[in-house]
Amino acid sequence: MDFVLGGVAACGACLFTNPLEVVKTRMQLQGELKSRGTYQVYYRNVFHAFYTIGKVDGLAGLQKGLVPGLFYQFFMNGVRLGSYAIIESADYIHTNGRVSAVKSTIAGAAAGVVGAVMGSPVYLVKTHLQSQSTSSIAVGHQYKHQGMIHALRIIYRQHGILGLWRGSSAAVPRVSVGSATQLSTFSSSKELIIDLQVFPQGSWLVALSAGMMSSLVVVLAMTPFDVVSTRLYNQPVNHLGKGQLYNGFTDCFSKTLKNEGLTGLYKGLGASYFRLGPHTILSLFFWDELRKLHQKLR
Repeated sequence: MDFVLGGVAACGACLFTNPLEVVKTRMQLQGELKSRGTYQVYYRNVFHAFYTIGKVDGLAGLQKGLVPGLFYQFFMNGVRLGSYAIIESADYIHTNGRVSAVKSTIAGAAAGVVGAVMGSPVYLVKTHLQSQSTSSIAVGHQYKHQGMIHALRIIYRQHGILGLWRGSSAAVPRVSVGSATQLSTFSSSKELIIDLQVFPQGSWLVALSAGMMSSLVVVLAMTPFDVVSTRLYNQPVNHLGKGQLYNGFTDCFSKTLKNEGLTGLYKGLGASYFRLGPHTILSLFFWDELRKLHQKLR
């Protein structure tokens, strides 16, 4: 039940934040590798990107990749949040009755690694679908998938089972860093808010406030890994399934830093917060409330 509650909470958040995920993906891909002549810049900021995509691709364009996004959130966050809930209920993250920052960080990172590996194939497809656009505003490599099932079938047929986990070298550090910072700061923030008695005991505002505090830390820690992950997942590959732009996480990180500077690793930061911020707040809030409801029903 812990796994199901985590997955349902993340899917609820995804319904609201998927348009921002589309915007974030496009902004992270634009300006990719100037030396290769792929320096397309169509989006000046998150608001301009939102308007441009809606105008050119239509409102449906802002919900591209929703189906794989929901699958990804259910499996990845179901495993991640479910694993953390089990570790937390076993009292592993506490020392002398208090949340241990070190233990909760380790638990969050471990849960994130498991979730990232489970959800990597669907995240690959989600990135491909969200980057697909009308040619006049297209950035990054353009795949021609007709949907999630078609994309999974094509990738498997061309590159085998391992091809579905292409880009996981970036997904694992991205999710583990994000998970470690998100869950540890959420647990610590919730404990602090309860100790200060800011809200009545059992109030839903406790989880909401803790989620807001957690979201700030998550975005700052996760954005560079998110940029690298998006580019690795979306790059074109040869007949052997080997990336044609980057050899892996380290290569992509160094090339982005060299060609676009430190700001290149924080591309789409505004879009990242508008997406990761609400998603973190909503998913942790839904997760906490669903767990409380489940405990009452039991």
